[in-house]
Amino acid sequence: MQQLTPRGLQAWLEDSGRPAPLLLDVREPWEYDIAHIQGSTLVPLSRIPAWLTGADPQQEIVVICHHGVRSHHAGLFLEHHGFSRVTNLVGGIDAWSREVDPHLPLY
Repeated sequence: MQQLTPRGLQAWLEDSGRPAPLLLDVREPWEYDIAHIQGSTLVPLSRIPAWLTGADPQQEIVVICHHGVRSHHAGLFLEHHGFSRVTNLVGGIDAWSREVDPHLPLY
C-alpha cells in the first residue's frame, strides 16, 4: 500500500492530467459530518466488507480516516481482497485540516 501526505493528495487532486482517485472515508458518519474532503465517499470501516461487492479492484483509491490508522487497516483489507491501487492518507483528515484546508474543523 502506498502512503500519501496531505500535500501529495492535494497535488494529485489539482492535477487535471491525472484521473482523480476515489476518496474513501472510513470514519463514522458523525465524524464525516464534522469535517471531510470535498468529493469523498463515506463508507464506515465496519461496512467495507459489504462495499467490496460493487467496487472496482482496479480503481485508484485513497483511504481516509481521522489520523491514518483505520484507513491503513482498511487499505490492508482492500489489498488482501485484490485491490492493487490503494493509498493511505498519512495523518488522515486531521493532517489535511492542518496542512491543506485550515477551514475544516479539528476534533
